[in-house]
Amino acid sequence: MSNIFDYLDWRGDLTLDQSPFNAVDNLILSCVSYIRFEGIVPNSTVAVSITKAFARFSALPEEEQKLRLRVDEDGHLLRKLAQSRRFSDMGLCLYDDQLDPILEKQFCGLTILTGDGLAFIAYRGTDNTLVGWKEDFNMSFKTCIPSQTEAAEYLKHAAGSLGAIRLRVGGHSKGGNLAVYAGIHCGAYLNRIEAIYSNDGPGFPAEVLESSSYQAVSGRICTFVPQTSIVGMLLEHAEDYTVVHSKQIGIAQHDPYSWEILGPDFVCLESVTAGCRFMDETVKVWVDDMSPEEREQFIDTFYDILSVTQAQTVSDLAHFSLKNARAIKQTLENTDPKTKKMMTEAISKLLDAAKDSFHTLLPHKKASE
Repeated sequence: MSNIFDYLDWRGDLTLDQSPFNAVDNLILSCVSYIRFEGIVPNSTVAVSITKAFARFSALPEEEQKLRLRVDEDGHLLRKLAQSRRFSDMGLCLYDDQLDPILEKQFCGLTILTGDGLAFIAYRGTDNTLVGWKEDFNMSFKTCIPSQTEAAEYLKHAAGSLGAIRLRVGGHSKGGNLAVYAGIHCGAYLNRIEAIYSNDGPGFPAEVLESSSYQAVSGRICTFVPQTSIVGMLLEHAEDYTVVHSKQIGIAQHDPYSWEILGPDFVCLESVTAGCRFMDETVKVWVDDMSPEEREQFIDTFYDILSVTQAQTVSDLAHFSLKNARAIKQTLENTDPKTKKMMTEAISKLLDAAKDSFHTLLPHKKASE
């Protein structure tokens, strides 16, 4: 089956005048936000074409190029876009990239002038940093995380800087959540938003979905999840979502390059898988069974344990050493009894939630059988 790259091969020569902006274009531009454009795209309304951005990126030393990419496919995507009639002249501007371990904030916003009279505001999803993943987990006990606040401010700043141009807003993973959050809190600029795209992005607490500000924007939200979505099923969604077929399995379906495409649209399915429903139910039961304070303590303790390895990224954790193992062991031994008890109980609750979800979702036989 085909993916983003096949789409660019087959339809990359069609301008937006010939074939209007679609959901696949949204996913592509959301992926562009993962590339680190420091020194390439300015944090101003002076736009740099994708062609020029690729040329500047290519001029960097090879090792630096690798450091600026989340995955190799992102670099391949930038090259394909620069060669594409559909995307090459799109302008990149207002690049704002922030990483603050103290505030536990990982944020990046990028504005893309698509050439059809609109701008696409793309929010980066969770990157490879432990800070980024920690901020995601913080959503389980906080009604607002720092990157959400930044996203709302970024949208208002971009909208105010670009004049009366209409907007599309989107992102992948946490970026999809940020796009929705920004739309909820953009005030008067809401009238200029044509659509908000969440590509396997986490949802929100129930109180957010019940708010009048969410209701005002909900009709413009387009949510896409793969058939065994895990990240996109976190927290709650009130809007309908479209299930996209991924060629991967399990958590790997979160990879946007695995989403299958046919013509100008995704290959869609009627519903998510039983495995997805199992994970969704398990996590919801587990989270509901802990107070916000317990969730915070569990996540903070888990993060502290990982931090003793001196790892800055998830990739760093893959290079596990005996020294790291000793550091983690020492940290666990030094953890106070109360915290140890809390961690044990939290893990026990997770196992209980999984067992309950399994029995709930398991088809029941009729009494006559």
